Amino acid sequence: MVLTSAKQAFQDWKGSENSFGKLSNLQSLCDVCGGQHASMAHWEFMQTMPQDPVDLMDDMVKMGLFRENQLRTADSVNAYELRKALFLKRVGRNDPKRERLILALCRQAGGLENAFAAAFGPQAGLFFADSIRNSKTGRREFLRNMAVGAALVTLAGCAGGNEPVAEDSANAPVGDANLEKTDLQIGFIPITCATPIIMSEPLGFYEKYGFNASVVKMPSWGAVRDSAIAGELDAYHMLAPMPIAMTLGLGSAAFGVKLASIENINGQAITVAEKYKGQVNGPADFRGFTMGVPFPYSMHNLLLRYYLATGGIDPDVDVQIRPVPPPDSIAQLVAGDIDAYLMPDPFNQRAVYEGAGFIHMLTKDLWPGHPCCAFAASDEWINANPNTFRALNKSIIEAAGYASDPANRVEIAEAISERAFLNQPTEVVEAVLTGNFDDGNGNTLSVPDRIDFDPYPWQSFANWISSQLVRWDLQGDGLAPKSINEQGYETVGTDIFLTDLARELAQELGQEPPTEIYRTEELMFDTFDPADPQTYVQQQIDEYGV
Repeated sequence: MVLTSAKQAFQDWKGSENSFGKLSNLQSLCDVCGGQHASMAHWEFMQTMPQDPVDLMDDMVKMGLFRENQLRTADSVNAYELRKALFLKRVGRNDPKRERLILALCRQAGGLENAFAAAFGPQAGLFFADSIRNSKTGRREFLRNMAVGAALVTLAGCAGGNEPVAEDSANAPVGDANLEKTDLQIGFIPITCATPIIMSEPLGFYEKYGFNASVVKMPSWGAVRDSAIAGELDAYHMLAPMPIAMTLGLGSAAFGVKLASIENINGQAITVAEKYKGQVNGPADFRGFTMGVPFPYSMHNLLLRYYLATGGIDPDVDVQIRPVPPPDSIAQLVAGDIDAYLMPDPFNQRAVYEGAGFIHMLTKDLWPGHPCCAFAASDEWINANPNTFRALNKSIIEAAGYASDPANRVEIAEAISERAFLNQPTEVVEAVLTGNFDDGNGNTLSVPDRIDFDPYPWQSFANWISSQLVRWDLQGDGLAPKSINEQGYETVGTDIFLTDLARELAQELGQEPPTEIYRTEELMFDTFDPADPQTYVQQQIDEYGV
């Protein structure tokens, strides 16, 4: 009786002068599919609706805008998935042409969020807040998200008819139905750089793409390299320079590896043993030190060498740099086997937590936005599993996007701190991810981008890494300079860093990756022009003598 009266009232409203025309302004024939559904003047319509979410929800239901199964679907899918999965999956219907059209329209609107704003009004951002993921979400916020979620489900009818949405569609994986392999094992080192790879297991990003995936803890980067060559696992967490080094045969037999996406930017630090407190103020003060890095072909080694050289330190003569597996770094610092290290977190923050050392410098101060770790797989595995590789990379890129939101960092810290993953105190991991931390020198700092997550593999990253492999010739046999100079920096980078694919997958997810592949990189002591890396190397040698 109440619902019948509400519908009659709605029909009266529809015909009134205050209805800004007919309901045909809201429910009209669609130019795309020919069906009748909400397709015009959404923002005007929403402005006339109640602002209270409970009343808004009630009115939308009473107007008959949503079927019951649409409400159940909206109830079971959170706002995050509705934005990034349901809209593309249902509206795109796995039709690449349709998805490209949708994404092109979203780009015209300035991004997926702006497209939603154009459709649902200036307050769309509130409707699509990820609050459903938060257990503290109130009933009003939940109902508001559910109402707009149901609206998206209704829009999903624009795919060649108005067939009802299947009730189990909310739980259907969004991965390619033609996956060559679904049971996966992905190697990782227990550091915060691996956050997107690790969190994708407990937070369900792998499962969302149709994978039964497990992350496998590895003891060292040497073990990661050897396991990849042996084909023991499916994909890997690798240091950004490793795919270049392995493909060129630096430190091992040549073995083709592709860097699919960047795991993290920033997120490292130089930590010094407690006994040197007050004695280390700049690079020249490290003379005579034994210093640890996680692997020779790492951003850590290259950045440490870059820093030391500016203080007149020859990294191959005036200090001893040796590889130390990150989990062993604090024990070696306490034992006096090493005096300092440039390591990934959480081992810098854990040293402060244990009173074993202090943070001398965050690497973001050496190079803001520098790459560190990456998601990678061998050429052989990618060729054998192209659909699986694409879907797996997409899940990692989506996870990186989720991790890039500071609002999600506390949740992530709790998820990845567990024994099976980082096996670290949650407060240590949270200090790293949130950037609210003590540095061991009596300072409490707030550095929100101490670590960040941007999956885009800039070709300028590849060129800088190659330039430093040429500069330092880590093997001492001339192989790196010879190989890179003969092949060319651009060829090495574009063959190994899959920038175009990462952009394509990010766009499919509604993210807004750059369209350029190179950018000028601003470091602490110089500026890197990726168009002329050889001149950059020579300038470094001329200025610092090494």
